[in-house]
This record gives sequence, C-alpha cells and structure tokens, in this order.
Amino acid sequence: MPHIPIIEDLTEGPVPPGSDIFVEYDPDSQWYNTSLTIAAGWIKSGGVASYNAYDHPPESVRLQLKRLGLDVEELEKEEKLRIWDWYTIQLGKKSQEKYAMPSLKVSDLSIDYSRTVIPDTRSGNRPLSLRVMDDALVLLRFNDERSYIDFWRTRLVPTTGLNSNSTALPSAPKGVYPEYIYKTFEVTADGIIDLKLEEEGKTTRDLIRIRNMRNVHFDREWHELKIGENFEVRLER
Repeated sequence: MPHIPIIEDLTEGPVPPGSDIFVEYDPDSQWYNTSLTIAAGWIKSGGVASYNAYDHPPESVRLQLKRLGLDVEELEKEEKLRIWDWYTIQLGKKSQEKYAMPSLKVSDLSIDYSRTVIPDTRSGNRPLSLRVMDDALVLLRFNDERSYIDFWRTRLVPTTGLNSNSTALPSAPKGVYPEYIYKTFEVTADGIIDLKLEEEGKTTRDLIRIRNMRNVHFDREWHELKIGENFEVRLER
C-alpha cells in the first residue's frame, strides 16, 4: 500500500483511503515543499497522485518534482501523475495543460464535477490515488462564500468519499479567510494538519502536527521539519 510521507510517519497505521485531510498552514511555513515531498513520496511508493496547483504554475511543480527524483514526463504519460492547472486561468489566460478547469466560478465547476469528476470516482479497478491541493480556498477570491462552501460539501468532498481508493489533501493558509470558513471545512474533514514557522531567538523552526484524525491513532505533538538541498522535506522524530 502506498505511503503518505510525513503524515503517516505520525500515525500508528495507514490513513484509510477515502479520507479528507485538511491542512492549515502559516503563509511563511514550508507547506509548498512539504506538499510536493508528500506527492513525490506517494508516487515512489506505488500510488497515483493528482497535484492541484492554485498558487504556483504547473512548470514550477514539475521542476520541483524532478528535483525530488521523479521522471515527470513518463509519469504524466502513464497517468501516474496529473498536474491540474488552476493557476493560469487566474491570470486571465487559457491553460495549455492537459488537465485544467475552464472556469473559476462554482456554478460552472459544479456542472463539470457532476458530469466528469464524480462519475470517474465511481469507476472500478482504480489505483490508490492522492489528491493534493496547494491552496484549496483560493476560489473564494472569485466566488461568494456560501456558494463555495456548498460546492465544497456537495462536489469536492463527495469525490473523495465516493471513492474508497482516493485520499484528499486540501489546504489553506491561515489568517487569510474568515475564521468560520476554516471551522466549516474542519467539520467535514477526517483529519486536520497544522504547519507553522516558530521563532526561537535568532533561529527559526518549521513545525508540523496532527491536530486531529478520526480513523487512525496519531501523535499530536509538534515535530520539526528539515529541508534538504533539493528542497525535500523530512520529519525530525
């Protein structure tokens, strides 16, 4: 069974497929590099990954995954890696990527999910997949809050829950959106992860913890993250 790096290093067993794990991170934390390390490690252990790039262009994602030792071109050709481009359309441009949403409006996305994404999750014989989202709440900049929350609950969450072979790892930066929105997303999540940057005198430490996990026992303590020369993130025990 594929392994979720860092997160499953802090649990007593594997995170059950079909789980939705919500990550809340300080904007100055190492979430971006951590998210790519998790995606790369998952693929290396035999899983299939979809990386949803909201805050970074797809080529930046590819470059870092190559630094982490992945043959990105081959993996994309084999459909073991899908990079979803949510970034380009925010610039008012049409994406040239194979996987990209044509709109940022939840009214359009809801129809697209109903027609394509949700039926795809019901198809059988699918490999274990991980869906990583580098900033799942960025769509709030283009939609009213109530519409996006409804979209999340009726479309995004079901794409994980309906497919027992899929685990979702959505995320959002802390302090950017109203507090009640974070609480709303926490209610639907099967687990909550926190990342922060902590200052101690003249030094800083990147930290991670599991705040909650519903379906597996876990370590709730804060743990330090170390960043390698290739920006790979590893957990200090």
